[in-house]
Amino acid sequence: MELGQVVYSKQGRDSGRYYAVVEIVDKDYVKIADGKLRRIKSPKLKKIKHLKTKGELLDKISEKLKHNAQVFDTELRSALRPFNEEADC
Repeated sequence: MELGQVVYSKQGRDSGRYYAVVEIVDKDYVKIADGKLRRIKSPKLKKIKHLKTKGELLDKISEKLKHNAQVFDTELRSALRPFNEEADC
């Protein structure tokens, strides 16, 4: 897992949606957000085993997170839109 990576939630109330990793807590947990249901200010703590990696990285989001720059919910939401639209179909 790395910052800005696109992940798919397999378990829990948030299952079936795509999120971005916004913080790596330890080897078992990460914090995820999508800018809509889960905002950057209050990301969800999630076990890595309940996530499936998409294998894609949101480059701009990743760079901002690595440099502790502010990431806005709108840019996160728009970056994840193609993934979540694909999941809704």
